[in-house]
Amino acid sequence: MYAPERQQEILRLARESGRVDVLSLAEEFQVTAETVRRDLRALDRAGLVRRVHGGAIPAGRLDFEPDLAEREGTAADEKDRIARAALAELPSDGSVIIDAGSTAARFAAAFPLEAGLTVVTHALPIAARLADHPGIALHLVGGRVRHRTRAAVDAWALRGYGEIKADVLFLATNGFSLDGGLTTPDLAEAAVKRAMIAAARRVVLLADSAKFGQEHFARFGDLGHVDLLITDTGLSPQDALAIEHRGTEVARA
Repeated sequence: MYAPERQQEILRLARESGRVDVLSLAEEFQVTAETVRRDLRALDRAGLVRRVHGGAIPAGRLDFEPDLAEREGTAADEKDRIARAALAELPSDGSVIIDAGSTAARFAAAFPLEAGLTVVTHALPIAARLADHPGIALHLVGGRVRHRTRAAVDAWALRGYGEIKADVLFLATNGFSLDGGLTTPDLAEAAVKRAMIAAARRVVLLADSAKFGQEHFARFGDLGHVDLLITDTGLSPQDALAIEHRGTEVARA
C-alpha cells in the first residue's frame, strides 16, 4: 500500500472512531510506528487530523461535543467496566456528587439497592436513574439545561455547588492529559466542574482511555485535582505511571 492510500485509510478510521493510535495502526498496516507517525504528521499538516498523545483525532474534534445519545454508544464495554469499578469508591454512608456524562450515568444505574447515600447531581439523566432508588436522598442542582449534556449550568448551578461539601465527587471529562489537564468544549460546563471539584473532599475521575491526550477549549482543572482516575486497560502502563507521578492514583478496569 502506498503512503497516500494508507493515509486516506487512516483518515477514514479516525473519522469513524473519533481517534486512532499509533501502535494499532502500525499493527493493522504492518508498518513501523515511525511510518505511522510520518503519516499522521502529513495528515496534520494538511489540516485533516490533530495529533494528540499516542495518536490523532479528526480535525475540528477538539471543540466538537457529541450529543449524549451518541456518547452512550461509544466505548460501551469500557464504560461499563469503569462504572462497576467505581462502585468500590462509594462511601458506606455520607454524600457524593455525580457529574454529567455517559460513564457517570452507567455508574448511577449500577448503584446497589442497599446503598444509603445523599447524592447531589446537576444531570437530568442521572437524577432520573436515582429518583426511585429506595436508599438515596437525591438533591438536584438547578440551572439552565444544556441540550447536548442534559445538565444544568450557569449561576444557579454554581451557587448550588457553592453551598455544599460532599465526601466524594465522581467527575467526568471530555479530555485529560499530562500537560493540558482536564478539559471540555463548553465554558459553562467547565465552570460547573470547577465548582464541583471545590465542593468535594475527594475526587474520582471516570474517563475511558480514548480521552487521554485529548485537549478541548475549556480547561477546568489539572490531574493534581484528581485523587483517583478510573479508566480502562486501553491506557498503557507507561501512561498510567506518568499520571501517577503527577500524584493521581490510577485504576485500569
